[in-house]
Parts: sequence; C-alpha cells; structure tokens
Amino acid sequence: MSHERPLTALSATELADRIRRREITATEAVDAHLERIRERDAEINAFVTVTGERALEAAAAADRVLERGEARRASGPRAGSEATRETGEAVGPLHGVPIALKDLGGLKEGVRHTFGSALFADHVADRTATIVERLEDAGAIVLGKTNTPAFGHKGTTVNDVVGPTASPIDTDLNAGGSSGGSAAAVAAGMVPIATGSDAGGSIRIPAACCGVYGLKPTFGLVPDDGRPSAFGRSTHNVTKGSLTRSVEDAALALSMMAGPDPADPRSVPVDVDPFAALERPASELRIAYSPDLEAFPVEDDVRAVVEDALGAFEAAGATVEEVRVDHGYSMGELGEAVEPTFTTAMLRAATMLEESAGIDLREHEDEVPDSLLEMIRTGEGYGPADLARTEPVRTDVFDAVQDVLGEYDVLVTPTLSRVGVGLREDPGVDAWDWSLAWPFNWTGHPAASAPAGLTERGHPVGIQLVGRRFEDGTVLAASAALERERPWDRLYGFEGRAGEGGDERE
Repeated sequence: MSHERPLTALSATELADRIRRREITATEAVDAHLERIRERDAEINAFVTVTGERALEAAAAADRVLERGEARRASGPRAGSEATRETGEAVGPLHGVPIALKDLGGLKEGVRHTFGSALFADHVADRTATIVERLEDAGAIVLGKTNTPAFGHKGTTVNDVVGPTASPIDTDLNAGGSSGGSAAAVAAGMVPIATGSDAGGSIRIPAACCGVYGLKPTFGLVPDDGRPSAFGRSTHNVTKGSLTRSVEDAALALSMMAGPDPADPRSVPVDVDPFAALERPASELRIAYSPDLEAFPVEDDVRAVVEDALGAFEAAGATVEEVRVDHGYSMGELGEAVEPTFTTAMLRAATMLEESAGIDLREHEDEVPDSLLEMIRTGEGYGPADLARTEPVRTDVFDAVQDVLGEYDVLVTPTLSRVGVGLREDPGVDAWDWSLAWPFNWTGHPAASAPAGLTERGHPVGIQLVGRRFEDGTVLAASAALERERPWDRLYGFEGRAGEGGDERE
C-alpha cells in the first residue's frame, strides 16, 4: 500500500494526465479542490464567489465523456485535444482540471462578477470572456472567481466585498495585487491554475508575495475582448496571463489562451510553442542581471535571496552577467513619468464605466476606496501635453531594455524592492519604487515572476525574468531551468500545505 500525493498538490498537467488515463475522475479532482477551498479560504480569503454546484455538474459531464469511450493515450497535454475512440467527443488538454478566474476581466456568463467593488457586489456577467472560453474549450472547469482590489487599481488585494486576501506563505502578509486572490488560491492548493491580468505588475506582484509562478505574456499575444472600449488597455499595455505552481502549467495555460481574436484589435497572429521552450538547454541561455534597474531601492535581504537564486542558472549551465540598464533616469523621474500614464488609464476606465453602467465612481465616495478616488482625481489633472512629455522617458526605458536584450536572452531583476507587506498594509498607489514590474508594462515585453526563496524572516521573494517581445518561450525556458535547479514545491512546502485537507489517496 503506497500513499500518493494529495490531488490538491498535483499540477494541472498531472491532473489532466491522470484524468485522461482514468486513474482519477474529474469529479474527484473537482471535489478535492472544493474541499480544499472549504478548509482554507476562511483564513486566506482568495475567493469572492465559489461555483461549486456548477463545477460538479461540469465534472460529471467530463466524466461521462470518458465513460462513453476509452480516451486515446496521448503524450500529455502537449498533444492538444483528442477524441474518445468510440464517441469522437473532444477531450481537451485541460479535461476535468479545476481552475479559477480573477474577478476582473475573467467574465463567465451567469456568474457574479464584482470587479472587486461593493458597487457591483450583485452584478452578474452576461457574457464569457475569450480567454475563459478557450480554457473551457480545453476542458477546464471553473470553481469560482478570485479576489482583487476595486477595478485592479493597486498592488495589494483588499476590498469592501470580501476584505483582504492573505498570502498562504504567511497569513499575516497580504497576497499582493491586483491578482492576489488568484495567486493565493494557487499557492494554497485550491486550484492549480488561475487567471490574472497585469497593468503594472498585477500578475507578478502577487506571484512574488505568494511564492508562485506568474507569467505576463508579451502585450498582444493573449487577446482581451474587454468592452465597451477595445482600445483602452493599450494605454498601459494591460495583459491577461496566468498564475500557476509550475512553469509547465504556465506553458499549458499560455498555449490555450494565446492567439489572435477578431474582437481585440491589439491581438497579434504570432505562433507560440511554449512546450518546445521547456526542453531548451540552459547552456544556450545568456542571462543579464540588473540588481535594481539603476533606480529602484532594493533592500539588502531581497537582493541577497535573488543573487543566491542566480546560482541556479549557472548550475544549469547558463551564462549570467551583471549589466546596467542605461535609461538615464532617477527613481523620482521615473515615478513622475509613470504617474500620468497609469492614473489617466484608471481615469479612462472610470469614464468607460460611467458610459456603460451609468455609475460615476466620484459620486460614490462611501463605496469607492480613497486610494482609487485619489488615482482618478490625480489623472484628471493631466492633459495631452503631460502625457506627451512622458513618452520620451518611456521610449528611453524601452530602448535601454532592447539594448540589453540585443545581447542577452533574458534580463533578470528582483520582482519587488521590499517584501513582507502586512495583510492590511497599503504601500500606496504612488509607491512606484516598490515594484520593478511596471516598467515592462510600459515596454510590452514578456515578464514572469518566479519564486527565488525566503528571507531570514520567512518572507517570499520573487525573481523577475524578462524576455524579448514575442519570445515568451525563452522566459519559460529560463524559468524552467531555475525550477529544475531550485524546485519551489520544496522551497515553499506547497505539497505539505496542500496535503492537510485529507484528500490523500491510496
């Protein structure tokens, strides 16, 4: 008699393979993860809405597909959708795998969608977003919607709908934001994959805070069919992506979500093969390391953990060299330039909300966070000339990154300049020096945050990996090399935490 890992500790890739081989059922997988939510979420607060009944119905339907005909064996999710021998019914790469959707942009028809705002606490989506359709077409089963600050406006997750979200690494700490609920759900073993969106680090910040892997793809690679404006997200290159516990699962999610969509004028017809990248030898990689992007006040304990993690790349055979990213600006000058672009982007979003829903956030001061109101009012103070003056700074940052990536395959930095943000602490909407993530929204490059390790205080540290535009596979390749040398399920004890729920199988 041998004990296997609990289902909630398995990756999406492993779950899909075991379901396809009929070693477990989709119902068992979904039920185990719903039980995990019941056990842990009162403490962590990752979910805004749990759609358990819907999920179990979908799981039963997924099981019936396999029961009606033995599925062909494939070489895993990389083979794409297959059909059962007898029925010809589709068995996608995520068949029966539980996932969660960020409650901002992760629309699912008929399910509550709050945008993280008390004003929309009872709002129900009337359509399903393209990326959700693609994940469900691949067989994924949605367990619910994850927490986010109101309209994703800041880098910590707290709102008036369900409150703050805690990092499962240390529940006295905030999960980060704005995809904090997704990161926390993944880290706690509630789901293996959750969607996120990133306008200034909103995938990578919570990935760092929760000790998981967060990938922001190249701008335009994953479509966004947001309405009423199809163009607003380009102001700050808002990008949909994923949070996972493994690089392979991130590759799987990207392979499902990427590709042009007629509803998104910024989406691009670029073919990606994320799985091929996972096999790329690390010895082929040249990695540039910038301790602080020449401006950010990275604390010593963060720098020490990141630089220790650099040794994993070298151990894997990669070349690692410290470089300068010569954009020529101080932190103060960068902050002065990003504030107009980000605050006016939030102002645009508020204006679109007023046009589409008839709600002016400025007239609901009791129900809108002060930090969001401050951001909107700050944005109102900038005009076209102010925005024009930010463009040379943004261009210089882009050029500096391009110069580095002209010589190296990947640029590595810390994800955050400091860690250990308290559960209800707010670094401030103007704390541009906290996260090293937002410059790569400016530039549109693919960027991921991977777990680097823990500080002496036990706080998780993220290491950011940035690649050339539309070479997302190289980011995945470097990330996979790090994961092989420094497995973060061992670093952070994911399996231990995920196994506490008693869903172990013999």
